Amino acid sequence: MQTPPFSITSTILARAEEIGEAIGRAEAAGVGQDLRLRRVNRIRTIRGSLAIEGNRLSEDQISTILDGKPVVGPLRDIQEARNAIEAYDRYQEWDPAKESHLLQAHEVLMRALLDAPGRYRTSPIVVMGSDEVQHIGPPARRVPGLMANLFEWLGNTEEHPLVSSSVFHDEFEFIHPFEDGNGRLGRLWQTLILTRWNPVFALVPVESLIHARQSDYYRAIRESSAEGKSTRFIEFMLDAILAALRTPQVTPQATPQVDRLLAVLQGSMSRRQIQAALGLRDRKSLRQRYLLPALQDGLVEMTRPDAPSAANQRYRLTELGRRVRG
Repeated sequence: MQTPPFSITSTILARAEEIGEAIGRAEAAGVGQDLRLRRVNRIRTIRGSLAIEGNRLSEDQISTILDGKPVVGPLRDIQEARNAIEAYDRYQEWDPAKESHLLQAHEVLMRALLDAPGRYRTSPIVVMGSDEVQHIGPPARRVPGLMANLFEWLGNTEEHPLVSSSVFHDEFEFIHPFEDGNGRLGRLWQTLILTRWNPVFALVPVESLIHARQSDYYRAIRESSAEGKSTRFIEFMLDAILAALRTPQVTPQATPQVDRLLAVLQGSMSRRQIQAALGLRDRKSLRQRYLLPALQDGLVEMTRPDAPSAANQRYRLTELGRRVRG
């Protein structure tokens, strides 16, 4: 068995300690006892992971699908959401140390989206980004052996689950074992590993925080790949986990500025309309003190998340935002 390369830095140790304290506060606050909040977190988790891959459905649309109602949208996006809902319904049935369970999870996530879901790729894979090659996966013939070694390590390691889950996630993305669906399955599997360690992670939508920091997520993957070890990615993931534990979806609260924003948002509004409703003159203040915190905390969403700077960009409350506003 070959151990994946990584180092335990002072940053990792500090973040792990802070995460332990944040978990204690979340448990003391009774996270998970509010069924409405559990539903919101589930929707945010699914939407966040899919949005990273370009899915355009909003939280409201995913909520509608979750209720078994028809929704208007791109057929592939709707299928992805249905598959993800089923996967997150079932994921605690799976053992994170069993390779066969990961293949089952991929079959669920990619059903009707790939010709052979649940099977490792048999051809080369190249990950593109911004019109340039970001990553070239190992040859397909090496994938079964690399995955077998990764699962053997995961099943035997004595590393803390915060570390082992991040290492697995990073190594999984490096191997890129499937034709498609690697990102969403890597994130699902890290959540599964963490949930087996502490059930609070079934209620903490880490994926939504990764979506809010999407460019940093991909940068951490690239940097770890370039360095030949997972250290940088572990640090990024622990930062994201800590941020997720501290955000309003775990303990609902908002700054006075965000409270004001939630109060004035009616339907879908442009930045200019919001600025006028708030009586603000400074556009920079609107962005930094009102919009960005609300977006990062999942209280507000963009109507055009694929094009943040679009001229026709609008902002609206999410289900969580409506709940916090009351």
